[in-house]
Amino acid sequence: NAPDFGSRARRPSDAVMSQMLSIPIVFALVSFIGIIVSSSSQAIYGEAIWSPMDLLGRFLDGSPTHATRFGVWFIAAAFALATVGTNISANSISAGCDLTALFPRFINIRRGGYIAAVVGLCMCPWNLLKSSNNFTTYLSAYTIFLSAIAGVMITDYYVIHKGHYRVKDLYHTDNDGWYKYSRGFNIRAYAAYVAGILINVVGFAGATGRDVPLAATRIYSMSFFTGISVSAVVYWALNLLFPTHDASRTFKEVDESADLRDSLYVDHPDVGSDEKLEKETDIGVREVSICST
Repeated sequence: NAPDFGSRARRPSDAVMSQMLSIPIVFALVSFIGIIVSSSSQAIYGEAIWSPMDLLGRFLDGSPTHATRFGVWFIAAAFALATVGTNISANSISAGCDLTALFPRFINIRRGGYIAAVVGLCMCPWNLLKSSNNFTTYLSAYTIFLSAIAGVMITDYYVIHKGHYRVKDLYHTDNDGWYKYSRGFNIRAYAAYVAGILINVVGFAGATGRDVPLAATRIYSMSFFTGISVSAVVYWALNLLFPTHDASRTFKEVDESADLRDSLYVDHPDVGSDEKLEKETDIGVREVSICST
């Protein structure tokens, strides 16, 4: 989700510093509160209650006072507001951005959010919350796929292309484009992605109740690190065996399509040579006129 909002930042530091400060502090605080509340329920009710909804239900057992009932209502309303806000910011917007990138002619961010909402209901997510074991198993499975993707992306950006990218090649299908690969598919990336998933598949089967070797269970307990490591190494090795033509030798975060933007400026015949006017290009970019004094 962070890139969907970080892409709107004016400077890279705007996104980096805010996340470096907010994510560790907020995540640690929320985790600390959850641990304290669950531990307190163990002391009060004789069992650790991990679900906030179940804990609120316990508050209403017996003959609760008006203050207790109001407190439960207030906390429940806060949870409802937080759930809606989290899903809008973390799920609807991110899904809308991804679907817009896939089908920009037909889907915008709002339509993508609606599609995500429908798919989310069809998944019956409430079944995941029947027990803490189901929920943690789902989160672990989610990590398997994300870690494999992260390994490929990090290796491609920092090791293969070394910070170089070409924005204009994202929007055409010319054969000389950086991201053309094999008819638009990067086979190396897919192979590395599958390898990053396979290293954890056996352990995931064990988490669902199957009998698996102990080694697979231990590997699965570190699923994020094993997935990201395997996919990164495999992607790096495949690029050594089958090098891509757009690999870079030195690290520098630069858009290689900048030369195209420079060529958009043309001298106007009716003014001095130091004055350049805006020109609308065939890729739909309008440059702002620049006048030197």
